[in-house]
Amino acid sequence: MNDSAIDYAAVFQALPGMVALLGPDLVYVDVNEEFLHGAGRKREQTVGHHLFEVFPDNPNDPAATGVRNLEASLRRVLATGERDAMALQRYDVQDPERPERWQERYWSPCNVPVFGPDGEVVLLVHRVEEVTELIRARGGRSTDRTQVLEAELYTRARELQELNERLRQAHAREREVALALQGAMLPARRQAADHRAAVRYRPAVGALNVCGDWYDLVDLVGGHRLGVSVGDVVGHGLAAAGVMGQLRSALSATSRVAAGPAQALDVLGRYAHVVDGAESTTAVTTFVDFDRHTITYSSAGHPPPVLMHPDGRVEFLDRATDPPLDACPDPVRRPQAATVFTDGATLVLYTDGLIERRREDIDTGLARLADSLTRHRSADPETLADAVLRELLPPGGATDDTALVIVRL
Repeated sequence: MNDSAIDYAAVFQALPGMVALLGPDLVYVDVNEEFLHGAGRKREQTVGHHLFEVFPDNPNDPAATGVRNLEASLRRVLATGERDAMALQRYDVQDPERPERWQERYWSPCNVPVFGPDGEVVLLVHRVEEVTELIRARGGRSTDRTQVLEAELYTRARELQELNERLRQAHAREREVALALQGAMLPARRQAADHRAAVRYRPAVGALNVCGDWYDLVDLVGGHRLGVSVGDVVGHGLAAAGVMGQLRSALSATSRVAAGPAQALDVLGRYAHVVDGAESTTAVTTFVDFDRHTITYSSAGHPPPVLMHPDGRVEFLDRATDPPLDACPDPVRRPQAATVFTDGATLVLYTDGLIERRREDIDTGLARLADSLTRHRSADPETLADAVLRELLPPGGATDDTALVIVRL
């Protein structure tokens, strides 16, 4: 039997268990008959309606957070493109005929993404196992072993809910601390002001996804020169933010005395070898000489900087790329290359959160960046930075940090 002979609509309706399809806006697109039966809803009360419209949280019970937990899971799937099996959830389900009545239900949900041709999530499959009868302890004095086990399971389910909530709060606190630490260690925007530069940092979405991206601008000794660099530490959370601060400070200091960007990365690589968590960090640094109109650069496994000429022509600075920091057991001298620019050109450095997308070749992201820069080439750096982020980052935010530096030369 080939695919064209299969009635997928009929298959969907015949699926065992409660199954619903939601769009990225969390509006129900379709539900099977079992879902309608288990939820006590009619099709016209579900399809075309938002999640919170169909299943609002019980306003009379502050502990009724099942639907909010479900929303958080669905948004995680949208952001990461990965399935999310939720812990057992308690829901207060409103009676559509008698809105003042709420029925306690226990559902075990699993949310799965459906991808479109461009690799973006276009649908969410929401599958539910109804376990209310297994959880709810029946009243009475019976000592039946099944009831005892049900009561014990009910207790454990409530404890698990409380543990999940405490973990969520702890993760949120970690994210706040990591963001504050990261912000404190990144250079202030005023350091770029004299060079017609714009800097942007966008943290990853999700409580645990604060990463180790950094950027830096350094006035170099000897003539009218500027060092511009970005880097990306592997890992997430406070540990990555701490490593990021050490490496950024080291590269900033090294750049001021190094003969060129390759030597600066050589020294940084040796330093990374003794910093726990710094292995496989990527970084790229450029030395801009405004008197000679040259850019000298070197990259340690990082996406290439972009030089956009005044006529809109885009040049990727990719002729001096080497492995990431501390990737080789014995350090070797890193390559270095140079190019020239004319007044009015634009230098762009960024981290991979700007261009990389799941299930997409990196060249596609680089082409998208080049196109955005070219179309907005007449804009000032601040406006250009906002336009690039708006066009390249997903609407709900990226799953990786993004650092962006734009310098008008």
